Amino acid sequence: MYPKSRVDALTDGLFGVAMTILVLDLRLPDDFDRDQYGLIHALAGLWPKFFPYALSFYVLGSTWLANIKIRSKGEMLSRTYVTWWLLYLLIATCLPFSASVVGRFAHLAPAVWLYSFNMAALAAIGYRLLLLLPEVADDEHTRDRKFSLSLVIATSVVCVCLSMISPTKALWSYVPNFAGPQLARWIATRRARRKPLAP
Repeated sequence: MYPKSRVDALTDGLFGVAMTILVLDLRLPDDFDRDQYGLIHALAGLWPKFFPYALSFYVLGSTWLANIKIRSKGEMLSRTYVTWWLLYLLIATCLPFSASVVGRFAHLAPAVWLYSFNMAALAAIGYRLLLLLPEVADDEHTRDRKFSLSLVIATSVVCVCLSMISPTKALWSYVPNFAGPQLARWIATRRARRKPLAP
C-alpha cells in the first residue's frame, strides 16, 4: 500500500513540468524579416503550433483540477492503482512531444494520430484510475470527470476519422472539450428533469 498524499505530490510536480515544457516548441523562425510586418507574419505563422499547445495545456490543466476535486476517503492506494498511475504519468509527460509533432506536421495524418492516441490514452487511463480509486465519492465532480474523460476519448476518435479526410482541420474536433464541464452540467440537469417525482 502507498500513501495517497505522496502520489498526489508527484502528480502535481509532473503535471506542472509537462504544462511548462509545452511552450518550448513555440519559437519564432530564425529567418523571418526583422521588421514589424515580418514579426507580425512570423507570429501569425505560429498558429498551427499554438492551437495544440493551448489545447494540451487546457487538457492537462483541467485534468489536474478535476483530479484534485475528486474526493476519496481512502488514504492508502493499492499496488494496482499505483501501477496504472505510473502509466498515467508516463502518458501525461508524452503530451508535450505529441503536441510538438502535431504542431509541426498538422498536415500529415500520422501526426494527428499520434496526438489523438496520446489524448485518448490519457483519458482512458484517467477513467480507469477513477474506477480504481478507493472509497471515491459518487458526487457531481466524479460524474463531471467521467463525462469529460469520455468526451476526450470520443473527440479523439472523431479527430482520427477526420484526419483521413483533412488532417489540418481534424484538430478542431477537440473544441467541444473546452465546454466539457458545462455540457456535463447541462446533461445532468436534463436528466434530473426527466426523473419522475417520488410520490
